[in-house]
Amino acid sequence: MSDEPAVRQLRLVVTADDYDAALHFYRDVLGLAEQAAFASEDGRVTILDAGRATLELTDPNHAAFIDEVEVGRRVAGHIRVAFQVDDSVATTAKLAAAGAEVVAEPTRTPWNSLNSRLEAPGALQLTLFTEIGD
Repeated sequence: MSDEPAVRQLRLVVTADDYDAALHFYRDVLGLAEQAAFASEDGRVTILDAGRATLELTDPNHAAFIDEVEVGRRVAGHIRVAFQVDDSVATTAKLAAAGAEVVAEPTRTPWNSLNSRLEAPGALQLTLFTEIGD
């Protein structure tokens, strides 16, 4: 068995009805760097660098617990995208000004991060989190 990882990259692919608005939001407002862009007669795709990727799996009970902590009620679907940012308060305000709907303002979690929740372009629910330590 090789020591090389079997998976080299996690790529979340989002189909956005308003491609231009979603691209502006994630690239220009959130600040995800553009890695590549491609176009055909039928459409466009842009690959944005979101830093290090992980896949977080949870069971329904813990997903409900996370929603309760971050929002106060169950709101997420089966997919929620979480971005670690330097300042979740400022980034929440910045994304809200760009059209995201704030579901819950930043709140301190039991796992020592400051998390907010937003509804964002591409029909994605986002958690923004900043590690705050002890």
